[in-house]
Amino acid sequence: MKLEDLQRKLLAVARANPPGDHVPYAFEKRITALLKAHPAPDFATLWAHALWRAVVPCVAITVLLGAWTVLPNQTEVSNTTNEDLSQHFEQTLLAAVDQTEDTE
Repeated sequence: MKLEDLQRKLLAVARANPPGDHVPYAFEKRITALLKAHPAPDFATLWAHALWRAVVPCVAITVLLGAWTVLPNQTEVSNTTNEDLSQHFEQTLLAAVDQTEDTE
C-alpha cells in the first residue's frame, strides 16, 4: 500500500469520527491531584544542596595543597632552596634585552 493512500484513508476515518464533547466524571479533580502529587523541582534548592556537598572535598584539596606548598620539600637540593625565585624570573625576562645589547 502506498503511503499517500494510507494517509488519505486515515484522515477520512478521523474526519468521520469526530471527538466527543463528553468529559469523564471528576476529570479535573484527578488531574489536579496528579499535579499536586508531583510538584515542580526547585532548581535553586537542588543547586544549593550540590554546592554544600562540594564544600568538603574543596576544603580538603585546599588544605592539602596549602600544606604541600608551605611545608619544606625534603627531596630538593639544599642550595636551590636558598635562591630567590624573583631573581631567576628577572634574569629570564631581561636575557633577551642583554642579548640585543651584546649584538650591537
